[in-house]
Amino acid sequence: MSTTRWPNSARAAISFTMDNLGEAQDVLNNRWPHPIGSHPSITAQLPRMLSLLETHSIRATYFVEAWSLGVYPHVVTGLKEKGHEIAWHGWQHEVWKSLSASAEQESFKKSFDAATEAGVRYEGFRPPGGEINERTWGLLKQQGVKYVSPVDREGFGVGREGVVVLPFEWRCVDAFYYMEKHGGGVVREPREFRDYVMGKIEEVKREGGYLSILAHPFLQLSEEKLGVVEEILGRLAGDGEIWCAPCGEVAGWVEEHKGLFGMKGEGGRE
Repeated sequence: MSTTRWPNSARAAISFTMDNLGEAQDVLNNRWPHPIGSHPSITAQLPRMLSLLETHSIRATYFVEAWSLGVYPHVVTGLKEKGHEIAWHGWQHEVWKSLSASAEQESFKKSFDAATEAGVRYEGFRPPGGEINERTWGLLKQQGVKYVSPVDREGFGVGREGVVVLPFEWRCVDAFYYMEKHGGGVVREPREFRDYVMGKIEEVKREGGYLSILAHPFLQLSEEKLGVVEEILGRLAGDGEIWCAPCGEVAGWVEEHKGLFGMKGEGGRE
């Protein structure tokens, strides 16, 4: 595989991403007994993560539930001002794969109406739960969404309906290590997250590929966990052979250079 497919002859492209803004999912599941707009991650963990991103001059993609756009407009504005991308993560983090056709269409409508009102242009989508439905491809195309970031079952490249696929791997997600329900009933140490991601960065560089790293602000509840985020960001920022860019920019590059990345078949794989 060629290692010169990326801008400035970079050997790999990597996006640092975040998911979940505030209490959207907790409200959906009737698990939020506090005033709306008071999620502690907004005042505690997220500012520290944004400071780390600024220190290392890294622009991230934040997959935000559309419900949260009107609840935390100051956060959305601040993210945009700092050059971070706001992408879509459903209406209230509804598990995407389990949605009926009508519920999926309703989420699209409510979400994109809210985005328009908030002055946000959703160019990318990460389905809550990681998986999309067959009908999602056409709906994404209708809304002009450039890319989708599902769990790595669709492969990487230009997918169905011309939508670029930028997959993520569960083991490059902090929730795999820090949340029992996502880690197969096991809670792991932050160092395991760091070690796996660091090894994956080297693998992607060797292969000339793409990697999406995912950290949830609400999970950064200790100095050790925040330290792992800082180590990862420092690793990305300190390597001139890595193109570290928001997902939207990576998707734009892939779409403009289809000949370098290939078109997938109907099954989603090359």
